Amino acid sequence: MLGNKTWTYYLIGIVTFIGLWQMIAVLVDLPIIPSPFKVMDNLVNIFMKYIAIHGFYSLWRIIGGVFLAIVIGVPIGLCMGYFPTCDKFLAPLVYLTYPIPKIALMPILMLIFGLGEISKVLMIFLIIVFQVIVAVRDGIKSIPKETYYPLYSLGAGFWDVCREILIEASMPKFLTSVRVAMATSISVLFFTETFGTEYGMGYFIMDAWLRVNYLEMYSGIVVLSFIGLFLFAMIDLIEKKICHWQYK
Repeated sequence: MLGNKTWTYYLIGIVTFIGLWQMIAVLVDLPIIPSPFKVMDNLVNIFMKYIAIHGFYSLWRIIGGVFLAIVIGVPIGLCMGYFPTCDKFLAPLVYLTYPIPKIALMPILMLIFGLGEISKVLMIFLIIVFQVIVAVRDGIKSIPKETYYPLYSLGAGFWDVCREILIEASMPKFLTSVRVAMATSISVLFFTETFGTEYGMGYFIMDAWLRVNYLEMYSGIVVLSFIGLFLFAMIDLIEKKICHWQYK
């Protein structure tokens, strides 16, 4: 579990943000920047009726993309980091495709997979998977060769080395890469949810904007922000559980 100090810092950050928002709303005094308290009141009133389903769709798309990136990216990164020959063959392919702006691939994904869920989940996957591969590979390459010798002397195979050394050694960089990619994936998800869907926080926010309903628009932005907060908190919790030696 996250410690009491962590929750305190989260609370301080939220209160500070609300205070700055209220200050700007008072200074501007225009409908385009409503008071955070009006937004929160509106959010409470409409959340279960209108917003919850949109938040659920956005959250599952992100989780689905992250899951695919882990399932595919971690094994590739492990092989590239541990086997030099594998790295020589795959590194040029990764370096060639990694710099491509993933949002530029969205029309191709939509042409191939349609406007439904698959193309949106794949967008999240493409954003995260390359960072996972590179982070895991670099984490393994940074392990001193002497670390493997005790296991080799006991007759350990690749899977033993993988379980006892590689996964744990690469986990901190892997989680950092997921944390960095998460913000980008949420931003791109917002963009993809404005095409060919009736559910998702991107759709809800843009629909409220087009209807000039600023309270609903800001309510959607707040929910999207809390989705990001939830995901980052989960990553921190996983890091403290798996990489416990860093917090001793």
